[in-house]
Amino acid sequence: MRMDTKHLREAGLPVTDLGPVVAEERHPLLFATVSGAHLYGFPSKDSDVDLRGVHLLPAEDLVGLREPEETRSRMWDRDGIEMDLVTHDLRKFVRLMLKPNGYVLEQLLSPLVVHTSGTHTELVDLAPGVLTRNHAHHYRGFANTQWRLFGRTGELKPLLYTFRALLTGIHLMRSGEVRAHLPTLLGEVAAPAYLPELIEAKAEAERGGAGDMAGAAVSRDVEALHGVLDRAQAESGLPERAGGFEELHDLVVRARLTGRAS
Repeated sequence: MRMDTKHLREAGLPVTDLGPVVAEERHPLLFATVSGAHLYGFPSKDSDVDLRGVHLLPAEDLVGLREPEETRSRMWDRDGIEMDLVTHDLRKFVRLMLKPNGYVLEQLLSPLVVHTSGTHTELVDLAPGVLTRNHAHHYRGFANTQWRLFGRTGELKPLLYTFRALLTGIHLMRSGEVRAHLPTLLGEVAAPAYLPELIEAKAEAERGGAGDMAGAAVSRDVEALHGVLDRAQAESGLPERAGGFEELHDLVVRARLTGRAS
C-alpha cells in the first residue's frame, strides 16, 4: 500500500484513518483516491470525505449464476465527518473509462492517492488514449445540473461545482489534460475574479449560501464560460472516439486471471 501523504495532508485529510479502511476490503483493491470537494480544491470544515476506487472480483463471481457485486459502497462517521468509499469492479470501471465520462477519469487521475498498485499505474498510463472531444458533453451536462441546483437552493456548493465543471472541460479540450482542482484552474483559464472569494467562503461551511451571487452578472459569466467550452470543443485536437480498447481489454483479462493487484 502507498499513501500519497504529502498531497493528502495538504488537502486537510485524516491520513492515518484511511489506510485501515482500505485494508478491510474483501477483494483486492486496485486503487483508492479522494474525490469530491477535497479533489476540487474547495473543501469546507464539514465536507464529507469521498473515497473512490476499483476492486477486483474473482473470476467465479462473473462466470457463475449469482449477480456480481460490480459496485459497492460503505459509509462511516469520524468525529462528525461523514466518509464513504465507493468502488467498481475493474471491468465496469474500464467500460466507464471508454465512455466520455470525466468523473471516473478524475477519480483515476486524482493526486490524492490512498492506495495504489501496478494495475492502477497501468490504467493511469492508458488514460490519455481514451480522452475525446466528446468529454465536453460530460462537463457541460454536469455544469447544467449543478446550475439548476444552485437556482433551487441558492447554496454556494453547486455554484462552485458549476464553475469547476466548466473550467475543467475547457482545460481538457485545450490541453488534453484532466484537471479538477479549481484553484489551479483559475490560473490557467480566464474565470470570474470573484471565484477565489467564493472558494474562501466555502471553506467555512459545506451548506453555506452564496449571498448576493445569484444576480445577472453570475448568469452572464456562466453563459460566457459555456460559450468558451463550445469553442474549445470545436477547436480541440482531441479525437472523436476513444482509443486504447485492446490495451485495456488485455489489462482486464490479465488482472482477472491472476486474481490480484499487480
